[in-house]
Amino acid sequence: MNNLHPNQFKALLFSVLVFALQSCVVTPGQWKNDMISASKRNDFHKLNEEALKYLKANDQTALKALFSKEMNGDKNERKVELISNRLNDNTYKLLDEYYVVHKLKDTDMDTVRVKDGSVNRYALMYPCEAQEMYMAYFIPEKPANKYMLSLVYAKLNYGWKIVKMEMEPYTIDGKTAPELFNLAKEEYAKKEIQAAQINTMLAVTCFKPGAYWEYPDEVDADKFYTQVHGEVNAKYQYPLVLSQLATGPMILRVYNKNTDDGYNSPVIYYMTHFDLKDTTDVKKENLKVRQVVAKLMPGLDEGKKYILYSAFNKPPDGYNSIDHFDMTQKLN
Repeated sequence: MNNLHPNQFKALLFSVLVFALQSCVVTPGQWKNDMISASKRNDFHKLNEEALKYLKANDQTALKALFSKEMNGDKNERKVELISNRLNDNTYKLLDEYYVVHKLKDTDMDTVRVKDGSVNRYALMYPCEAQEMYMAYFIPEKPANKYMLSLVYAKLNYGWKIVKMEMEPYTIDGKTAPELFNLAKEEYAKKEIQAAQINTMLAVTCFKPGAYWEYPDEVDADKFYTQVHGEVNAKYQYPLVLSQLATGPMILRVYNKNTDDGYNSPVIYYMTHFDLKDTTDVKKENLKVRQVVAKLMPGLDEGKKYILYSAFNKPPDGYNSIDHFDMTQKLN
């Protein structure tokens, strides 16, 4: 008897799992988490274990047995590599899972509505890839900035296969998109519009954490961001000269940055008349700039660990490397 090649053996094992999930009669419906029958849920979890193992190992060859023909036709190598990096950086756990059986095989779209009154309620609006589908969503346990992994399976005529796979931002600074949006609205009500703009921008970044994931506030958040962005531009009209200071520094830009230690921090670019080589004078002026910024942009420091400053002698143009001097204001 010929020995099986390792990849052939992997494919055989996966085929056994697929066969276990085949059934003659299925009842239309939608089931979430522990509402999925124990035996079927156990089989799905075995599929997940295989997928996570190969994704973590960046085993492109083994994953081909799990992917649909369309997925194998796409260029997923870079996506798998990025997912592998995140799976190795953090321990991922299952957040939610859904098993759905459609009434008609030719239905174009369907929706799973999560009956949850919390701020983080969501729906799944997805194309019907097959009569039976299974969707699993995973998040890491520890970091404040979480990326969600989505694995969507469909029961095709050649077995259960992954038809969609995504890794997208789920939380920033420990807050989901709806939570960041609520924070931004609270800041706006207190006239902290620069802080509101940044947090709305972060919320928009997290509004599509999972495959087919739909938060009800997404449209409102997009409109709100456009409104607040316009108000920030009208109020501050960057570049903004800080006339409160005799040295006349000029703020060029305020934006958000994810620091190496995993925190999101406001970044303030400004021009100084002091030569960047005169670091003592630049630092002294920066202390005064911080005081003006605190009054000019209330709320910018709330819930943050740092505010990052970059001083320039000439404005950056986005194309060339411009000398600058970086300073960090530690807050909490």
